[in-house]
Amino acid sequence: MTRPRKRGASVAVIDIGSNSVRLVVYEALARSLIPIFNEKTLCGLGREVQSTGLLAPDAVDKALTSLKRFRALCRVMQVGRVFAIATAACRDASNGPDFIAKAERICAVKIEILSGPREARLSALGVVSGIHHPDGIVGDLGGGSLELVEVHRNSVRSGVTLPLGGLALQDLAHKSLKRADRIVREELDAVAQLKAGRGRTFYAVGGTWRALARIHIIQSGYPLQVMHGYSIPAADALDFARRLRRLAASNLLADIEVVADARRPLLAYAALVLEHIIRVARPKTIVFSTFGVREGLLHEKLSEAERAKDGLICAAEELNQLMSRSARHARELIEWTDRFVRVVKLRETEEDRRLRHTACLLSDIGWRVHPDHRGEQTLSLVVNGNFGAVSHEGRAFVGLSVFYRYAGLSDENQPPVTMQELLSPAQLERARLLGAAFRVAHLISAARPGVLPATHFSSNGRKLMLVFEHRLGDLVADRVGGRFKQLARLVSRSGSIVRR
Repeated sequence: MTRPRKRGASVAVIDIGSNSVRLVVYEALARSLIPIFNEKTLCGLGREVQSTGLLAPDAVDKALTSLKRFRALCRVMQVGRVFAIATAACRDASNGPDFIAKAERICAVKIEILSGPREARLSALGVVSGIHHPDGIVGDLGGGSLELVEVHRNSVRSGVTLPLGGLALQDLAHKSLKRADRIVREELDAVAQLKAGRGRTFYAVGGTWRALARIHIIQSGYPLQVMHGYSIPAADALDFARRLRRLAASNLLADIEVVADARRPLLAYAALVLEHIIRVARPKTIVFSTFGVREGLLHEKLSEAERAKDGLICAAEELNQLMSRSARHARELIEWTDRFVRVVKLRETEEDRRLRHTACLLSDIGWRVHPDHRGEQTLSLVVNGNFGAVSHEGRAFVGLSVFYRYAGLSDENQPPVTMQELLSPAQLERARLLGAAFRVAHLISAARPGVLPATHFSSNGRKLMLVFEHRLGDLVADRVGGRFKQLARLVSRSGSIVRR
């Protein structure tokens, strides 16, 4: 049974960028943002701003037409609040104010023209909202500008903005990659903020960089198609960026069908900027983020208490509420596995614990699927879920834990090898252990609340016992005992059931 959506609770962001104009509608203003509608038009507002100082007339017409549709969509969807922002092209063009005035009349809301530092801050806040405890440099590459800002956990430093967006760079260089190379080198060599990136993570934000990630995912045969959180060692990303430049020089990028036509000419410029960032900043890893300015804008509007919440746990609680048979049972399962971890003295990092709790919250979301397909379908739902604050390895761990809960641990019924390879042997064994624990818990309780709190774990040497309170004694059966013995073997114990 799905929860009815509250009328007027949704929020929308209209983002007037230098390359695209986009509308994103979210279910509500919350720590875990749930997009319910997303549409963009590649208008190219910023394609001539550097050379002419003007927004191109045809781009203006296309953008205003899109904004009329976006406003109509907000009315049809009964959106409660609409926020609108504009970035580099509109702040730099001499006819930007005239365009914004027309756009405000269409949208019927005030449009905030973001300054460079403001845009950098919102990009960083977007990464804070979508990456768990980020540490490094955020780079937001748009059509008109590149914003760079240092971030550590929830702390955002002051940022810089540079005229190195794809359209702006193409315009400045008169479509010459050789000139563009010189421009990028001169601009980035002078950026002191990049020196702080050495050995840390560079978070790549922006549609053209996401297009690069999409190409890399396909070419490498990577098992997930999720852009957010996709990670590449910096050395590999540098080789890839250089390879794309060579393809551009040979005029072969036009054959890349997975990228929109309007973005293809910008791929080489995006690769060029990334190459020089890696050269100057010397990061360890490149992580692509789909969370950026829009999400940062909404994250900023949350209360301090909401911002402090764990985005992954919030997303899992939302799915638990919507899709599990009992949301309360999932929370009891967290406490039940907490007790199990304490009794068997299983070592856990903070990240291990939050992933285990996430898996508990998602352990029953596949119950409506046919029993023969619950494992694979739930695995797909989790690893491809539209949420943030989790790495791809974390997605795989949670997904495989729930897969084993449904499919069992037999050699005949295993998840795809490519998915298993995302985890280390120790992580994979931990996922199997958690899946085995879920199989015991759900068999005991039938996913109903009030049962698991009446069972307890006890340990005596190498013997692990599951103790049932007297009132639940009739729930004990051979099948329960068999599954518990399997769980105990995974922690090198013998297992038995005790009634009290």
